[in-house]
Amino acid sequence: MNMHAQKTAVLYRMVTPDHICPFGVKSKHLLEKHGYEVEDHHLKDREQTDAFQKEHQVKTTPQTFIDGNRVGGLDELHDYLEEPSMKQEGTTYQPVIAIFATSFLMALAIAYTANSFSVARVIELFVATSMAVLAVMKLRDLFSFTNQFVTYDLLARRYVPYGYFYPFAEATAGILMVAGALIWVAAPLAFFIGTVGAISVFKAVYIDKRELKCACVGGDSNVPLGAISLTENLMMVGMAIWMVFSRLL
Repeated sequence: MNMHAQKTAVLYRMVTPDHICPFGVKSKHLLEKHGYEVEDHHLKDREQTDAFQKEHQVKTTPQTFIDGNRVGGLDELHDYLEEPSMKQEGTTYQPVIAIFATSFLMALAIAYTANSFSVARVIELFVATSMAVLAVMKLRDLFSFTNQFVTYDLLARRYVPYGYFYPFAEATAGILMVAGALIWVAAPLAFFIGTVGAISVFKAVYIDKRELKCACVGGDSNVPLGAISLTENLMMVGMAIWMVFSRLL
């Protein structure tokens, strides 16, 4: 028996002039990562794909075959190879962690560039950049954001346009605080939306005991409404108060 025989796998995936299946690309990469020589079959149009699915009685592509046995699609291939997937399933804090970690590094970079490396200024920049990045996440799909936001925000439930106003206000306040300019505009904005948000989240989660998804990172997120959402709003309130008093002292 040849102990060094090359492992082989057969992969069928959609590759058409106007569509390359991302799951097929990832399946091929995963197989090659695990030392398989891939016999890569391209399904070049809808007709070929439909015929393949009918022949093998499957509903999706790509499909991987190893040792003559069908493994399945990308999820099944991850399980077969015991390779963890980066797929987000169920409740997750990953988007929030990514935003806060990146914002903190941005704050350090801005403070370093501005030669203003005090703890107070780094914290200011961290909160301000976090607000700006969170606003961007909301602004990329205002419709989806407001669909979640109006389910728990007390003001947006009474006056829907406030839901569309919120991310613009958050972005404006965050950008002005990064610049340290027009604090008389930034501080009231942050204080107002932060206070309304904190009260809304506290009522929804800790009084009404509702299980909701947070719109803090945009619509259709799986981030649970709770401590993270409350922290975001309290950060804005605290930042607004600090920015005013630190400039008056």
